[in-house]
Amino acid sequence: MSRLYEILEHNRRFVASRAYEAYRTSKIPEKKMVVLTCMDTRLIELLPKAMNLKNGDAKIVRNAGALVSHPYGSVMRSILVAVYQLGAREVYVVGHRDCGMTGLRAEAVLERARERGVPAEKIEAVARAGVQLDHWLTGFRSVEEGVAASV
Repeated sequence: MSRLYEILEHNRRFVASRAYEAYRTSKIPEKKMVVLTCMDTRLIELLPKAMNLKNGDAKIVRNAGALVSHPYGSVMRSILVAVYQLGAREVYVVGHRDCGMTGLRAEAVLERARERGVPAEKIEAVARAGVQLDHWLTGFRSVEEGVAASV
């Protein structure tokens, strides 16, 4: 059974049993906050527990390293919508130890992309379009540096 099939089958049962009812809440965050954090799998349950958050308390934006990498990118758009449309009054940037973005080098990412079949001309086209891959795909030296860069 494929992973997608498992997900779809679980979702079918979830909806049929109306299990979603326990998670109904407003789109407005109860605690008036938005959290930018990392997409790390270890944080899925840990972060809400560590911050005393339950469903409906906060808007949570996740990406690699909890980074705002561009002032007009999707992360900043999400934060602005949370603040100006959905009532968030506070923004928290939450990093974590042993983050995969710590020490990440663009060349290592690009090498893996090439190994998996991404043609060099596609990578070059991205660079020609103005994306500074060395900056965009590079992580940070420390969690503190990453959080400070986003604040």
